[in-house]
Amino acid sequence: MNTPPTHTASGWKVDEAARTALLASYELETLRDSAALKKITDFAGALCGCPVALVSLVEETRQTFIARTGIDLTETPREVSFCAHAMLGDAIMVVPDATADPRFAGNVLVTGETNIRFYAGAPLVTEDGVPLGSLCVIDTVPHPDGLSDLQRQGLETLADNVMARLRDNRDTAAWRSAEGDARRALLDSEGRFRTLADTMPQMVWSTLPDGYHDYYNARWYEFTGVPDGSTDGEAWNGMFHPDDQERAWGRWRQSLTSGEPYEIEYRLRHHDGTYRWVLGRALPIRDGEGRIVRWFGTCTDIHEQKLALEEREVISQELSHRIKNIFSVVSGLVAFSARAHPEFSGIAADLRERITALGRAHDFVRPHSPASRPASQPTSLGGLLGELFAPYQLAEHDRITVSGEDVAIDDRSATPLALLFHELATNATKYGALSYPDGAVTVTMHRADDGVTLGWREAGGPAVSAPETGGFGTQLMEMSAVRQLGGIVTRDWKPEGLDLTVRVPLAAFRRR
Repeated sequence: MNTPPTHTASGWKVDEAARTALLASYELETLRDSAALKKITDFAGALCGCPVALVSLVEETRQTFIARTGIDLTETPREVSFCAHAMLGDAIMVVPDATADPRFAGNVLVTGETNIRFYAGAPLVTEDGVPLGSLCVIDTVPHPDGLSDLQRQGLETLADNVMARLRDNRDTAAWRSAEGDARRALLDSEGRFRTLADTMPQMVWSTLPDGYHDYYNARWYEFTGVPDGSTDGEAWNGMFHPDDQERAWGRWRQSLTSGEPYEIEYRLRHHDGTYRWVLGRALPIRDGEGRIVRWFGTCTDIHEQKLALEEREVISQELSHRIKNIFSVVSGLVAFSARAHPEFSGIAADLRERITALGRAHDFVRPHSPASRPASQPTSLGGLLGELFAPYQLAEHDRITVSGEDVAIDDRSATPLALLFHELATNATKYGALSYPDGAVTVTMHRADDGVTLGWREAGGPAVSAPETGGFGTQLMEMSAVRQLGGIVTRDWKPEGLDLTVRVPLAAFRRR
């Protein structure tokens, strides 16, 4: 019998020689990369929303990963092991951000290429209390909220499953046949999975590799009210709203063919006869050779959230409609005043063009339904410039071309950007390259880690020189680029045309 560890104020004290012998008795090489343990790490990662999951056994000088998902490493030195800490606890060890934890901030697995930020490990402990390692999940981004209660329960259940498989492997010689061993292991695995799935608030289902549905948890039957087994095979699609069935079939077939994760929103028939919006998701479980052995999926009721979003969209579009009406009213008032004061007609025309540019910017970034959304990308600088420059283009070719890496924008940055580029295009039409038939403008976007450089280069127009004083247009561009966006404007009045550069911090384009 191995000597069990004792717990003191300074931590666990274990006879390492005895523990090493105990680990050897589990015949780990026969378990390494087994399909059964791989399913556990695949499911643990999916349950906790982490790309990496491991079954790690901590030996005297190293930790060995006998099952792994999302990482190629098979072992690391014990001195850098998170699991060496996790296995000594009485409960799951959670590290929301390793860079903020004094135990791990300087660890090479944190500072190096592995880039660990979040870690959660459930101890793997024998019935005698000897710590062996942990079942853990890892991410390269922090998880400030750690694990939910459901994820903790699931990880503990899966850790129990790992220990059951270790015990089964150790006791193989006591079993009468390999067939009996497989049968018992299968029953144990299925029983634990069903227990876990029936405690989840979501509807859980699974299929064979070809997509044949052969399992639903209790929540599915509770939600739909259908008899057990009545939606096996392909009968599940009949539970969807008729308008969603073809789309759901197409998406599911695409995932079965490509092996890509399945995700779709559809209306599912409730037991009261109504249809409720549901988010369906599924992930493939693969064996050691990459073949899909099962699909595990969930259905989450999102009906109330969907209705709230639709209501908010209606309100947003109504507000947007009223804002556009304000632009129209202001533009009309400017035109009315210009007729009464002909001497201000030039100024009024410029002002109306600027109001129109603001209206285009607002229409571009306002909330859209699928029917009202512009054909161009709805929240990008490239799309906004396409809208603004459309009146200046010719049928046979574009006089203003835009190139470079696109940048996401929102309503806060759209207004100053629209004013800036509208002013540049207006000046180019009056005095610069666009005042000549063969003149052209090139706009470039270059994105770096902390900022974006926007270039405006004119060519093919009249010879230009720097103005002696800056007019209203110059002041407007300074207000837009410098004051509102926090950027820097550089002008080079080359003989062949204006060469202007604007450098803007990346954070100024979008709130998030």
